[in-house]
Amino acid sequence: MDVSKDDLILALEVLCRRAGKAILDVKAQGVHAHFKPDGSPVTQADLAANAVLLQGLERQLPDWPCISEEMEGIPQALKDPHQDFILIDPLDGTREFIDHGGDYTVNVALIRQRRPILGVVHMPETGLSWIGDCRSEHPKAWQVSADGAWQLVRVRKSKAALTVLLSRSHGDPETKAFLSMLNLGASIMRGSSLKFCLIARGDGDLYPRFGPTMEWDIAAGDAVLNAAGGQVLGLDAKLFLYGQFEKAFKNSGFLALGDPAIARRLF
Repeated sequence: MDVSKDDLILALEVLCRRAGKAILDVKAQGVHAHFKPDGSPVTQADLAANAVLLQGLERQLPDWPCISEEMEGIPQALKDPHQDFILIDPLDGTREFIDHGGDYTVNVALIRQRRPILGVVHMPETGLSWIGDCRSEHPKAWQVSADGAWQLVRVRKSKAALTVLLSRSHGDPETKAFLSMLNLGASIMRGSSLKFCLIARGDGDLYPRFGPTMEWDIAAGDAVLNAAGGQVLGLDAKLFLYGQFEKAFKNSGFLALGDPAIARRLF
């Protein structure tokens, strides 16, 4: 498979690996967290990865404003949610990272007309990356191994009993009630945006989320899943939109589907 012609895909995947290495370098020296005003934890690893990403994106896409979890306010250059911009989460799953778990990721997503058109999710602990390219009428998604091997991935066709991916650290009554209405075959507890990628490569069918998330938490995973043939829908059954300035980039609930046909069972 020839992906070498798209320099942007390759550059973003390498950049996310560099951010992942910055995280691992901090981890090797010991993890120390403090809390931001909103109560969420942050570590030097978050900040180190953020610096790597911002510097690299400034070189690759200088005209695209960036929105990062580790940034205060909205860049002045970003005034219209329909313009091109970038969403980054330099370390998605900080609590997992602090607890010495492996399910944390580096996320970068390019947004155009309020939808992710290209996304990279990198998992530093395993060296795996997932890329979703939705820029053409024939989207493609890949998994990239630690040794640099690229493999196309695709969602699986759903069966009667669904395998559901659930957040390891964010349970809530709405999710429990939702699961009680499904023909549930199995449930898998994982952290961060990894859940989107596992569905994209056919390891599960559905990821429901009713608790709060931020746009940078899910945009890259949305791109990967969409490129692999899946969908991320709001609870109104519509495609998820990004650039919600009025909500400070906070998300409402969503359903990440492998096989889009699952939507007919849910709505």
